[in-house]
Amino acid sequence: MIYFLIFITIIYFVLIALLIIGYNKVETICIKNTTPKNTFSIVIPFRNEAHNLPNLLHSLAIINYPKNLFEIILVNDYSTDNFKSIITHFKMKYPSINLKLINNHIKSNSPKKDAITTAIALANYEWIVTTDADCIVPINWLLVFNQHILEKNPLFISAPVKFIEQDFFLFHFQNLNFISLMGSTIGGFGIKKPFMCNGANLCYNKVTFNQIGGFKGNTEMPSGDDVFILEKIHILFPHKTLYLKATDSIVQTNAENNLKSFFNQQIRWASKTTAYKSNFTKFIGFIIFLLNFMLILLLITSIIKPFIWKYLFVVFVLKFSIDFILIYKTSVFFKTRKSLKYFPIISLLHPFFVVFTGVFSLFKNHEWKGRVFKY
Repeated sequence: MIYFLIFITIIYFVLIALLIIGYNKVETICIKNTTPKNTFSIVIPFRNEAHNLPNLLHSLAIINYPKNLFEIILVNDYSTDNFKSIITHFKMKYPSINLKLINNHIKSNSPKKDAITTAIALANYEWIVTTDADCIVPINWLLVFNQHILEKNPLFISAPVKFIEQDFFLFHFQNLNFISLMGSTIGGFGIKKPFMCNGANLCYNKVTFNQIGGFKGNTEMPSGDDVFILEKIHILFPHKTLYLKATDSIVQTNAENNLKSFFNQQIRWASKTTAYKSNFTKFIGFIIFLLNFMLILLLITSIIKPFIWKYLFVVFVLKFSIDFILIYKTSVFFKTRKSLKYFPIISLLHPFFVVFTGVFSLFKNHEWKGRVFKY
């Protein structure tokens, strides 16, 4: 068992070190005085988000980009709240903004993918940009996408997402966990092995979306509208999938406000891992789960066999050190370093969290927006 533990620890250490190297390879982009040329269709599926729509719509209203070069497509996914009055008020206040409100047509086990597909079929512009209704987009969002497209000629762009700052322990736990995902995402793009992205901030070519058949083959999985598109485009165009590491492109969203919602979210995210086509993605997930599981096993075993403590200590320190480097670098970029003071205690709790969500994602159906999804 000890030799196996050493083997897994080395693999984990090397994997995270590679992601740190990849993170450093992705250039940080600064916005330039680039002429707006590209056209964008901003697609936003929503379901019962009346409490979030005003903030989102306000951020969209003040986007620094010519109004004739973008449109907003809001896709109502069978909402039952008071969303219509909010959108009507917005259209009256900003008549120059091209905003469409359409209804979703559910055809599969994935309403969100259906919503995006419905919107793209009606989109008038060349580039599809997706975000979520509980987000706030930055003022130079489209400008920096436009710049990246003109300079790099990509077909798919993943961009950063961060939590709006709060100050309670559950937030800091979520924030550090999310920062580690963001850092790993950037690192994956840096080593040319992208394996994650976030649908709250994506940009891809409409023609390319249709060329790969959209979400065809992935509609049985309720979530994963982001990663499945990344995988499909990366297989066909491996040099055209890029990460936009720019502070001007950071979309902000809210963390979950209670433990139940947080775990349900994480189980939903973890549940799609088995459907990924990338063996590299599955391998990373397996190694992360296995090392965290072995840390818990070592802790339990050390109660009976005290000499195990030294192995537990060494493995934990190695994991703590390499994780901190990636999380620190990412926190600096996202300007969210307040959570770092909680890193030691959260590092102790995190293995239990990883194992819990990993196991439950295999057996538990998840609830999202009042719907229960079964696999």
